[in-house]
Formats: sequence, structure tokens, C-alpha cells
Amino acid sequence: MFSIRRSLVVVVALGVLAASIIATRAGRKHLTHSELTAAVAANSPASPADARIQKAQALIQMSQREAEGYNLLASAYLQKARETGDLSFNTKAQAALQSVFAIEPQNYDVLKLQAKLLLSNHRFKDALEVCKRAQLSRQDDADVYGAITDANVELGNYAEAVAAAQKMVDLRPDTSAYSRIAYLRSLHGDTVGAIKAMRVAVRAADPGDREAMAWCRVQLGNELLNAGRRDEAEREYDQALLIFPGHRLASEAKARSRAAAGDLNTALAIYNEQQAKSPSADVALALGDLYTQLGRTEEAKRNYDVFEVLERQNVELEKSWRHLIYYWLDPDKNLTEALTQARMEREQRKDVFTCDLLAWALFKNGDMPAAKAAMKETLRLGTKDARISYHAGMIFSASRSQSAAKKYLKQAAGNPALDVRQATIASQTLAKLRN
Repeated sequence: MFSIRRSLVVVVALGVLAASIIATRAGRKHLTHSELTAAVAANSPASPADARIQKAQALIQMSQREAEGYNLLASAYLQKARETGDLSFNTKAQAALQSVFAIEPQNYDVLKLQAKLLLSNHRFKDALEVCKRAQLSRQDDADVYGAITDANVELGNYAEAVAAAQKMVDLRPDTSAYSRIAYLRSLHGDTVGAIKAMRVAVRAADPGDREAMAWCRVQLGNELLNAGRRDEAEREYDQALLIFPGHRLASEAKARSRAAAGDLNTALAIYNEQQAKSPSADVALALGDLYTQLGRTEEAKRNYDVFEVLERQNVELEKSWRHLIYYWLDPDKNLTEALTQARMEREQRKDVFTCDLLAWALFKNGDMPAAKAAMKETLRLGTKDARISYHAGMIFSASRSQSAAKKYLKQAAGNPALDVRQATIASQTLAKLRN
């Protein structure tokens, strides 16, 4: 069994390894691919989720008519889905929750887990309803306020999300609370505040939970990258990978950072390793883009085909076409269908990213007045996101709003979080506007 005591030993061992690696790379700002591979080879303790799954299954064997074991199993499967990106574990979590409902229909913990599962499956309105049911029993549970925050953020109900996050901080000012505060600050354009809050979340992370520690480092790195501080961001990704070697989100973030630095071969190696372990639509798309940039068209097409297959499976699970729509729009594919689906997405959600999706679909279909209006809705919080800035700049440029176009294209072109091809287009368009 992978106990908290053992997990702390692993963290200490990883710290020793980190020190030895850092000592051998004086003068360099990031870990090399070979160093990361060595970290995985030297430190491959059981996944925290796997250990929790085994513990829950043992508990269920001892007492099959008790809800506790099934709740633990569902929670562990949700963590495993987060660790791996494999959404099939969400289906297993649902099966475990059904067992709890059969044993104890009014179980409070199962409502909280059901809300988390619904959030994972992008059923945000349903998640809010489950949270309301949970609050009929308790009004002081920070976890429920966290789920309420997440659902309202995804639906675009930002005032409600802020209120719920503040309540969460008041009840329990921990990593979960401060990471949500960080994201809300980021959405409202407060990059400095977001980074500060995420640093608090990192410091508050449980040293016995390697996955949570790595996740926090990745989120901090993402905020730093979006602020244009790529070297600092990559150091956070490296720390995450030393804490949890092979961590999916950290590995993908490391690859993005390497690509932004122009080190495409390392980015390819990391992505291909991830894809070999657990096929992912996001990774397939990233590989397609990198191979396209390198002129390796056959490999690019093969990965794009994999992306479409895997993403259509995700659409069935998540009921969201967002990633597929963006994939269609950039190379001007399936524009009519993309606009139809973007409008349907917008009917369900009014968050800034869905508004951006609709604005870009309208732009690509040539409806400039509607695209400009949708983009203004996108920008209502002042969100500083690389892709949103790129889309805003292109839409305002086509709408002859030159001052706004220059502002947003400048933000986009200088942001290492932006796709390299889009950054090139942003720079070229900005240069034309200045001439």
C-alpha cells in the first residue's frame, strides 16, 4: 500500500535527485529531455491514484454493503482520470457512485463526488443542481463551494463564481481555494494577482500528495507563460516533473515551452512519449502542428487524423465541440458546420472562451459586424489570453478598428503561450498595420 509516509519518502528522494540534476546543469535554465527521462527511470513509485484504487477495492471486498469503499473508489478513479487524461476512468467513477446510490441514496459524500464527475464531463448546470441538493444538508462545506465556483466559471456566471470562491476561502483557505482565486484573477486580467495567489496555492499544497503538488506547479507555470515569462514557467514545469515524473499536464506544458523556445525536436520527443503511454486528442493535435511546422506533412496528417478520431470520442463524453471547432477554423475547414456548432455552444455557455469561439467562427465565415460584437463580449473581463488576443487583433483589423487591432496583435505576437504559426500571422499583420 502506498501510504502517506511512503509518499513523503518519495518526495524527499525526488528532492535529492532534483539537487543532483540541478548541480549538473549549471548555467542552463531548464531540464533536458535526457534528465527528465532519468528522473522517470530512477523514481517510478506507484501512482497516488493507483494506490487509492487498491485501498478502496480492498475496503469494498471487506464490506460490500458499505458506501465508504465505493466513495473512495469513485474519488480515486476521478484522480486517475486527472493524472492520465483518460476519460474512461470517469465512467468507472460513475459505476462506483451508482453502487453508493443503491446502498445509501441520501449519502452526502456521493453528492459531492457526483458534482465533481459532472464537472469533469462538462455538465456544468447539472453540477450546480447537485451542489444545491448537497447544501440542503450542509451550508459550510468548502468543497461544495469549490464545485459551485468551477461550474459558474465554465458557464460564464463570473459574479456568482467570485462570491463562491470567496466563501470557500473564508471557510478553508487552502490550495484548492487559492488556485481558484488565482484563476479568477487571471480571467479578470489581473496577471500579477493570479501569479501571487498561485504561489500561495503552491506553498499550501500537501507534500504527501505528489499529484496535487505537480498540478499546482503546472498552473503557476501556465500563468507565468501567459505573462511572457517563459524561462520561469519552464522551471515550474521542471519542478512538477521532478515531483511527479511523467505527470501528464506537466509533460505537455514542458513540450509547449520547448516548442515556444524553438526546440521542436525535444517537444516532439516529449509529446510522442506521452502519446505512446496514453493516446490523447490534445497531444495528437500538438504533434500535427509541430510536424506541419517542420514540413513533415505525412506525419502531420496522420496525427491530425488521430486527433479527429479521439476528439469525436471526447465530444460524445463531454458534449462539447469546442476543440474540434477550433481545429476546423484555423485552416478554414468545415466553416459552416463550425459556426453552427459554435452557436449551439454559446447557447449553453457564456464564458469568455465560448464567446471567443463564436467570434472566431463568425470571423472565419465573413460576418465581421457579428464577430466584432462577439469579441467585445469576449473581452468583457479584460482577460489576457494569448489566443483571445490573437483573435481580437485579427477581428479588429478586418473591421478597420486599427488602434484596437494593434493593441491586441502586439499582445499576441509577444506571448510565448501562443501557437507559433498564429504568432507569425499576428506579427505579419501587425507589421502591415504599422506601415
